[in-house]
Amino acid sequence: MTTLEAYDDDRGNRIEFSGSVDKNIRVKFKGRNNVLRVASQQNIAQLFVDFDCDDGLVEIGSSRGVPGLRAAIRVGDGCQVRIGKNVSSTTTVAMSTAEGTSITIGDDVMIASDIQIRADDGHPIFDVRTGKRVNAARSIVIGNHVWLGLGACVLGGVTIGDGTVVGMRSVVTRSLPNNVVGAGSPAKVVKRNVAWERPHLTLDPPYRKPTVASVKKSTDYWTLTVDPGSRPSRSREIYAGARRRTRRSLKAVRARADALTRRA
Repeated sequence: MTTLEAYDDDRGNRIEFSGSVDKNIRVKFKGRNNVLRVASQQNIAQLFVDFDCDDGLVEIGSSRGVPGLRAAIRVGDGCQVRIGKNVSSTTTVAMSTAEGTSITIGDDVMIASDIQIRADDGHPIFDVRTGKRVNAARSIVIGNHVWLGLGACVLGGVTIGDGTVVGMRSVVTRSLPNNVVGAGSPAKVVKRNVAWERPHLTLDPPYRKPTVASVKKSTDYWTLTVDPGSRPSRSREIYAGARRRTRRSLKAVRARADALTRRA
C-alpha cells in the first residue's frame, strides 16, 4: 500500500486513520491481525511499515508544531511499536522488533539523523556448546522529551529516562536515568542534572542563548537526575503501562480474529 488511509482485509489486518496521506508511504501486511493506528492530527513526512508476521501493532500519536516524523518500522510476531505525541525526526529513523518485543517512545522526543532503535539483532546467535540463543530480543522504552543525537543506536533491553540526551554516535546498551547526557560506545552517563530545549541555535532567534531565559522552558522536564531504584521513574511507569497495553491489545486483536472466523 502506498496511501495511508482507512483499510481492512479478510486476514484481519487494518489501518485506523481518518485522513489520507499519499506521499512517502509504504505499508506491507504479510501476516494476519496486524493493526496500524495513526492519530488524525499527524505530521508524517515518511512512513514505511512492514508487518512481517501476525498480531503486530503500530500506534503513532498526534503532532503539531514540530518537524515531521520519518520512520521505517519492522514489526515482528506479536510485537508493538508505540510512538507518542510530537515526536520528530530529521531523517528516517529505523525501528525493528521481533519475538513479542515492543518499542515505546514517549512524547516530545527529538530524533536526529541516522538513528537505529533495535529490539532485536535481526539474526540468531547461538552458544556452540549448548545450542542456546545468546542474543534474545528485548523491549525498549524511551521516555518523554528525550533527544537522540546524530547516529545514535539504541539496543534491546534499554530504558532511557525523561529529559535525557544521547550523544552523537553513541550505542546505548544499558539503561540511562532521567536528565543526563549519555555518550560513548557503550553509552555511559557523562553529565547529570541537565535539561535541553528544542529551539535551534542558528535557526531560531535569539541567535545567542546563554541562559534558559533565552528560550521557552519546558518546565515538566527540568528535574534533578534520580538514580535507578531510588524512586519509581516516569520511564518505568511508561514501560509498565506499555506492557499492560500490549496484553490488552493482543487480547482485542485475537478476539476480533475469532469473531471474523466465526462470521466466515
